[in-house]
Amino acid sequence: MLTQFSAVLVFALFASTVFGITQRAQPKMMIRFGILCFSLFVGSVIIASWIMYAIKR
Repeated sequence: MLTQFSAVLVFALFASTVFGITQRAQPKMMIRFGILCFSLFVGSVIIASWIMYAIKR
């Protein structure tokens, strides 16, 4: 059973892997872009969750 946060991590991992492979030509740039996408996915979810928490309170 996945929690919501672990589901976000799985989605971010797969999506950033696909983005890294399809958007860059060189292997080193693929890895860097994949890491960037992963951190942006997870960071945006954390920020959005804090904003929704603040609105609810």
